[in-house]
Amino acid sequence: MTPAEFQSDELANAATALRAKEEAFAFATIVRTAGATAAKPGAKALLGADGTILHGWLGGGCTRGAVKKAALLAFATGQPQLVSVAPEEFLAEKGVRAGDEVEGVRFARNGCPSKGSVDIFIEPCLPMPQLIVLGASPVARALASLAPQFHWAVVRELPDKEPPAHQLRVIVVATQGQGDSEALQGALKLPSQHVAFVGSARKFETLAARLIDHGVDPDRVKAVKAPAGLKLGAVTPEEIALSILADLVQVRRAQAGVINA
Repeated sequence: MTPAEFQSDELANAATALRAKEEAFAFATIVRTAGATAAKPGAKALLGADGTILHGWLGGGCTRGAVKKAALLAFATGQPQLVSVAPEEFLAEKGVRAGDEVEGVRFARNGCPSKGSVDIFIEPCLPMPQLIVLGASPVARALASLAPQFHWAVVRELPDKEPPAHQLRVIVVATQGQGDSEALQGALKLPSQHVAFVGSARKFETLAARLIDHGVDPDRVKAVKAPAGLKLGAVTPEEIALSILADLVQVRRAQAGVINA
């Protein structure tokens, strides 16, 4: 039985526990080695949200700094990372320096006496993005029903705690005349990456002036997407919900660096 097989149950159980707590984590796998290295291809480790190794093994301390830095980048971008840890003379032969990225490979310096090279693939697992839907309108109900099919964790009221590290949070105010100002005030007090308002631009202008008069940060007010959603010519509540969700897909992918927002 290989070391990876010994570790698989422990890693899987630890990963399941972290996912249940909505904590970010990553799997790190050694995919190639050259020269003298303690760990060999196939060795795996589970990394916590701070980039440190929680379970598994990737060899000695020569790779830990590079793995941590790559893991934090993976969490920030939502994208896997491939890091090549090699001695300085090897980097010089390839014409690269520590920190350079070439064709999807990020290089790091191995200062250990062993002079070996290790390539490590890091795959982030982020908490499901949170969509807070405020209101009991038909649009709110349609959006709350549709969003889970696209892997959004839907919350129907303002939470009283901070989101987990690296979790995307967006808020859609779909009160449609039933407590619009109060809902917007509450939404703009929460940390989030995006706030949208279901209603006309003219209506929001009136509400925005009222919010600023009540002391809400003008920059946060100006950042609200109003009207919510993409311009698809939507008419029915279900179509409006679809246009909002399409816009949120763009927000989500832009956060991950997949598209330019």
